[in-house]
Amino acid sequence: MNRTVRAGSAVIAVAVLGLAGCGRGDAGTAGEPQEAEEVAEGAASGAVEVWAMGTEGEALGAFAEDFVAENPDVEINVTAVPWDAAHDKIATAIAAGQTPDVSMIGTTWMGEFAATGALDPTPDLIDSSAFFEGAWGSTDVGGTNYGVPWYVETRVLYYRSDMIDQAPTDWAGLTAMAQEMQAGGAEWGISLQPGQTGAWQTFMPFAWQAGAQIVTEDGTEFTIDSPEFVEALTFYQSLFDDGLSPTALPQGSLEPGFMDGSIGSFVSGPWHVGILDELDSAGMANVALAPLPAGAEQASFIGGANLAVFKDAESRDAAWKFVDWLSQPETQVAWYAAVNDLPSVASAWDDPSIADDAFLSVFGEQLDTALAPPSIPTWEEVASVIDTELERLTKSGADPQEVSTSIQEQAAAIGTGL
Repeated sequence: MNRTVRAGSAVIAVAVLGLAGCGRGDAGTAGEPQEAEEVAEGAASGAVEVWAMGTEGEALGAFAEDFVAENPDVEINVTAVPWDAAHDKIATAIAAGQTPDVSMIGTTWMGEFAATGALDPTPDLIDSSAFFEGAWGSTDVGGTNYGVPWYVETRVLYYRSDMIDQAPTDWAGLTAMAQEMQAGGAEWGISLQPGQTGAWQTFMPFAWQAGAQIVTEDGTEFTIDSPEFVEALTFYQSLFDDGLSPTALPQGSLEPGFMDGSIGSFVSGPWHVGILDELDSAGMANVALAPLPAGAEQASFIGGANLAVFKDAESRDAAWKFVDWLSQPETQVAWYAAVNDLPSVASAWDDPSIADDAFLSVFGEQLDTALAPPSIPTWEEVASVIDTELERLTKSGADPQEVSTSIQEQAAAIGTGL
């Protein structure tokens, strides 16, 4: 999902997951491929209730006026929901059978909510080929796509261009870059998350770069404990063991440390461009971005948010037509101009407002190989395990093989939920 951490409610989550087997009619479950119903042709009509979070929730109502102008018999009603309340609000609505027509859903929540049988499978109205492959993959739960990617974000390497001549392209180069930066005066050559909430988003690109797979093709079993996963853990640990990355940074010190040159590089998403520019616009001349260095292959993490239509939607066809409109390249470009959300539709990146931006173009390049975590109902529980085990790896010097085995065993005990 997008730059946020939600406080989960285990009781609500369990109650919602229980709905998959206790009476949502013929909704089915995420483990059983579902057939999508067609959407009637013609203009949209009826009242469409939409839930959206954060900035998106605040801006979408006014933005939707263009859709209403094209479809005068439709009404779009947007409810802005705070991110920290969003998960439990959606879960409670599903449990009570009082869902909106459409909701914005964090990508890592898709498996959980699809497993309830509450989401409507994506109809043929939506052109799946228009989206970045990794983004489209985040809507696939148990072989069925639910909803569409609305906006995306991915992680790239931020580095000080005044400290090195060119960005690294592989793991060995990343280590050499960090060493060179320290030799040139930086206290830390790179800053990576040493565990704690959300660290998995920084680590998982290394696992994918090594060729690791997280679950079997059908999503029913974990395959974490593999030589490739251990290889990624070993390399990640080396950056801490060699003193290239700190095991702790005071909160709020990353950005000023990077801009003053005491931190040579870090991994993050597109929001950091604005943060750094606001902190020191003149210093942006020394800031450069590059795709993450590759292991056996190129990869990064893809996040963002999706739009899903609920099976109980009162204006189901109009809801899908609205979602389809939001997925059009020109609409995505206009939405980027309104709120700076990066388009999930690949062709939107050809627009000069995005293509001509040196920083954004790096994110566009990275999105071609960015991957989403498996869309399984239990992913956030498993991600929490990875966060905790990464902290043992980086701060306590735990053996990478032992860490990999521990993650596998805990994940297997949790199950995939499919």
